[in-house]
Amino acid sequence: MNINKKVSKKIFLSIIIFLLTIFILLFLLRLLNHRELDDVTPGIQCDKNLLDKANVLWVIPNFNNNQVSENKEWCNYILSLNKTIGMHGVTHEFQEFGTDKNQEYLDKGIKELEDCFGFKPEMFKPPQIKISKNNVDLIKNNNLELEEDINQMTHKVYHCSDSDRIKNWVIDLF
Repeated sequence: MNINKKVSKKIFLSIIIFLLTIFILLFLLRLLNHRELDDVTPGIQCDKNLLDKANVLWVIPNFNNNQVSENKEWCNYILSLNKTIGMHGVTHEFQEFGTDKNQEYLDKGIKELEDCFGFKPEMFKPPQIKISKNNVDLIKNNNLELEEDINQMTHKVYHCSDSDRIKNWVIDLF
């Protein structure tokens, strides 16, 4: 075997070991980190098992023109679950925060959650994890912790409607 083949084989083996190590570490990280549930709102049916297994509930304040604060029974039920609650967009339109929003727009969502739960959200996750640079500044200027792509990779994140590219049963496996 010539020297080039030996070097190529070692490089290939090193890459495989590196990728396998990353995969195992990511698997363990997702296994040990808290679980999250996206798209929580009265307008989307959400399986009780998903609500129970999640530690963080990402609530849509105004889905299909249905404001969460208008459904006090639902608000009280979500509060009774004793979970961390974050804001998941305002209306959850496709790539809603990929286009620039203003303070008034964000305030409407914050007020909805405050009226529903009795406190302002401390965390924000944009729908489809798309957010413009100006919206990043808007979120951070409102002292909201912004969750983005890395959060989706390092946590098991389920969806109430199971409509994401990756189905909830696959998320359970990995």
